[in-house]
Amino acid sequence: MFADTAKVYISAGKGGNGVVSFRHEIYVDKGGPDGGDGGKGGDVVFLASENVNTLIDFRYKPELKAKPGGNGAKQNKRGAGGIDLIVKVPVGTMVRRAGKVIADLTENGQEVIIARGGRGGFGNAHFKSSTRQTPRMAELGEQGEIFDAELELKLLADVGIIGFPNAGKSTFLSVVSNARPEIADYAFTTLTPNLGVAVIDGHDLLLADVPGLIEGASQGKGLGDAFLRHIERTEVLLHLIDAYTDDIAKSYQTIRLELASYSPDLLSRPEIIALTKTEGMDEELIAMQKEKLAESAHGVSVYAISSQAKQGVTEVLRALRKAVDEARAVVSQYTADEDDSIPTISLSATDQKTAWSVSREVDDDGVEVFNVHGEKIEGFARRTNFDQYEAVNRLRDIMRKTGITHELTRQGAIGESVVRIGRSEFTLLEQRDD
Repeated sequence: MFADTAKVYISAGKGGNGVVSFRHEIYVDKGGPDGGDGGKGGDVVFLASENVNTLIDFRYKPELKAKPGGNGAKQNKRGAGGIDLIVKVPVGTMVRRAGKVIADLTENGQEVIIARGGRGGFGNAHFKSSTRQTPRMAELGEQGEIFDAELELKLLADVGIIGFPNAGKSTFLSVVSNARPEIADYAFTTLTPNLGVAVIDGHDLLLADVPGLIEGASQGKGLGDAFLRHIERTEVLLHLIDAYTDDIAKSYQTIRLELASYSPDLLSRPEIIALTKTEGMDEELIAMQKEKLAESAHGVSVYAISSQAKQGVTEVLRALRKAVDEARAVVSQYTADEDDSIPTISLSATDQKTAWSVSREVDDDGVEVFNVHGEKIEGFARRTNFDQYEAVNRLRDIMRKTGITHELTRQGAIGESVVRIGRSEFTLLEQRDD
């Protein structure tokens, strides 16, 4: 079974918690803090592998979870790091999060961290200072990234073979390459994309046979547009048309319209046309059909081939190889000519992390709540153990040093006002050890 889309639940490992611990040594009345840090949570890593062909495995195992980090221990022992989860996916897999592409694995062996594990929390040994000899606080480990993702496989090939059902696409692929697609004398024999490598003049040419299109495919008719995505990454299109088609120009334009309906960019893709099944066909009839196509295709090269008799096949492969080389040269030149010297104004990575904002609201119970937003301060709040008064006081101290407390006061907050950072709520009033 071939599958080229899947939805998965991704969960990176949670960071381990830091611990509160003090040395207990003989003859030492008060040992210092020796609580170790928690270990980092494991990442979820995608690895592109040419040995994987479909996304079918994700239909049966849609949850991808990395291991959490270990908690710290006494004697300054750091918790073990969580083991990364390495997930093999086919080359050509795109990963989307909330509709945005976060990874595109286009090369064999390429690795991408899809979800990062949470940072381990500091143990109390980290907080020892000249003024804080016996810190009784430790951080919680951060939660790793958790989200739903959509996976989409778009085959990577030099040439995409397109055409109506039973146009001879699979036969052509089986003759020129090592692929062995199903072949029969009826429409829709090919139900899944097939890849094959053709060798021409010592050079490899990767071809993708896309299941046959019909009029209305882009709107879901026939096999629908489920496989049109697989020609989006091809350099050149090979359009095969049965030489015995009655209205050959209309047949050509029908497929072109389906390509335009799916993605207008496909119309600008280099294209080569080949009339198929010409074995035993009158030369005059072949010439007439080629002439009709030339008028409709506006300068596109038209060839006549017989895959079974292996007539004209080499010429088509050579033309395809030349077209692929020219297409790649254009892309390379375009990339080299791109002007990326245009200045842009944006926050630096550091500025973005330290930026924060404060807003005031009244909840459904009439309680005034002050919301604090900001990547860095929210990270501190997530790592704060609110069961430890010293840990909460440390968060308040960070808010004072960053100017957040001043802004809260300016907006009317007092000591007993409720402050919300992420999912945590507390007051500005400092707690003391009873």
